[in-house]
Amino acid sequence: MVDLNVNGKVLSVSVPDDMPLLWALRDVLGMTGTKFGCGIALCGACTVHLDGQPTRSCVTVVADAAGKAITTIEAIGESSAGKAIQQAWLDLEVVQCGYCQSGQIMSAAALIAGNPLPTDDDIDAAMSGNICRCGAHVRIREAIKHAAKSLNAK
Repeated sequence: MVDLNVNGKVLSVSVPDDMPLLWALRDVLGMTGTKFGCGIALCGACTVHLDGQPTRSCVTVVADAAGKAITTIEAIGESSAGKAIQQAWLDLEVVQCGYCQSGQIMSAAALIAGNPLPTDDDIDAAMSGNICRCGAHVRIREAIKHAAKSLNAK
């Protein structure tokens, strides 16, 4: 048994220590918002936060996640940065097919939580590990700026 602190709740899972966190979240805990993309940490679809840092859950084993605060797309809206990012995604109609968007949102929320006024270079660096096959990168960048602006106006 491994205890995982997921979205503020400690959940015990009976899985091998070397199971990727992605599969524990999706298949064992039923949290399907985190997506499988490539399985080798290149696309970002599986991004979650571990202690606030964007992390690829497809290559992070359960044993390495134990004892850390895991935040998934299901709870990102509970943080001010996550809520602002989600609203910006809606306001600017970012989503096209939507498959990569949970990972995009997780990376973007971590960015503005740590850098409330990101430059284009900051956004490019933070989002470089997230691939959108639909080409929504321009809308994603604008949504991040929109969210940062709304957070700083409060």
